[in-house]
Amino acid sequence: MPQAIANVLLDRDGTLIEERHYLSDPAGVALVPGAGEALSRLSRAGLRLFGVTNQSGIGRGYYGVADYEAVRTRLDGLLAPFGVALAETAFCPHAPDAGCPCRKPATGMFEALAARHGLAAGQTAVIGDAASDIAFGLAFGSPLTILVATGHGARYARELGLPELAGPSLPLAERRPGWPHVLARDLPAAVAHILAVLGAEGAP
Repeated sequence: MPQAIANVLLDRDGTLIEERHYLSDPAGVALVPGAGEALSRLSRAGLRLFGVTNQSGIGRGYYGVADYEAVRTRLDGLLAPFGVALAETAFCPHAPDAGCPCRKPATGMFEALAARHGLAAGQTAVIGDAASDIAFGLAFGSPLTILVATGHGARYARELGLPELAGPSLPLAERRPGWPHVLARDLPAAVAHILAVLGAEGAP
């Protein structure tokens, strides 16, 4: 079992919001079902929430930083009615061939957030829908990485050879290269697992 989780790093597209190919229009932002309520539970349990998102569309020239910021502002607006505010969202604007240290699975975004917010790797969980999200968490030493089956998650679960998911979540005791600690149906299921690990199911 991981030590007490105090922070959760959330991938954006396919994890927190519905997957849209190179999303640049705020009108296309839609929370995955139950995301607002789930993150509200984490916030009420005292966990700090952060976004970490690769945005290669900027580096590829498909949209600009202003478009990314407009989408981020729309996401913030959708979370606000649930009493949820991400402490910060780190993003990598570079194309995959740029070789930058901030593009997941490289750990630059964690290191930047850790420096600004005092994050400890051993107290930080990662939730994402891609193998790169899991590799990112494993690389910086996260004790709890969760792959969700929304977005691209189901495809990556197959590619990684993960067991079939029969219920809301499946802890993976077996450790193989690239495997997450947990496979979850979606963000609400991932949150329920975190709260169960923390014994915080009864949090107000």
